[in-house]
Amino acid sequence: MKVGEIQTLTVGRVSDYGLYLVDEEQNEVLLPNRFVSLSQKVGDSVEVFVYHDSEDRITATTDAPLITAGKVAWLKVVDKNIHGAFLDWGISGKDLFLPNRNQQGGIVIGNSYPVYMYVDDVTGRCVATNKLRAYVNNDDFVTVERGREVDVLVVSESPIGYRAIVENRHWGMLYKNQIFRPLSLGERCRAFVTRVTDDRRIDLSLQRQGYTQVKDSAEQLYDAVVAAGGVLPLSDASSPEQVRDVLGMSKKLFKRSLGVLLSHNRVTADESGIKCIK
Repeated sequence: MKVGEIQTLTVGRVSDYGLYLVDEEQNEVLLPNRFVSLSQKVGDSVEVFVYHDSEDRITATTDAPLITAGKVAWLKVVDKNIHGAFLDWGISGKDLFLPNRNQQGGIVIGNSYPVYMYVDDVTGRCVATNKLRAYVNNDDFVTVERGREVDVLVVSESPIGYRAIVENRHWGMLYKNQIFRPLSLGERCRAFVTRVTDDRRIDLSLQRQGYTQVKDSAEQLYDAVVAAGGVLPLSDASSPEQVRDVLGMSKKLFKRSLGVLLSHNRVTADESGIKCIK
């Protein structure tokens, strides 16, 4: 039974309180009635998240958590006491504990922070920490390479760009002069590794690089023309700001994408805009 993780278990027996689910070793966990449907029966498979409830019992839920063990997420502080803070992690009736010893900087109710979740060795319970140094770093090596598509969590902003956590494990940077759509702290999105330096710095982009980027952006441009009713009022004379606001891409990428569509006779273009070819 893997506490802190989403897993598929089997209905072992039915009780007045809900379904008892079992793993391959026949360990049991209760899925309370409020998460049970009338159609479920012994032998059915159920995908659940396993955690300790407010009475410290191992419990299953079909609620989708905002974080699982070994991952990082941007969570909101909903309460505090003398022992620590409590975070909304998407599980009804139970908040995620952030002990005082795991806090870095001031923790304010109502604010959100990037936290890592682990299962405590002593209590077996899910615990959060926003002291990320031991879990998120580029110290010895990085596990991603140039060109790879990665999961990123945006956690801070600076004059040059946004610092992001890459694959729940490393730090990377998204540069503002390469971002052509709104980006917010706490946003989780896909990005592409553009460079890994000798000192293990990871540079990121929200767009693919090279011909693949142009090919994808050409399809994005074509879809935008179709969505506009077959005529999109953009041209070579459009400003970079207009292109960014309408398409979320640079003027250079727009021109290259338009060139691809023109060469394949999918659109025509003049001063009034881009038109689909019927």
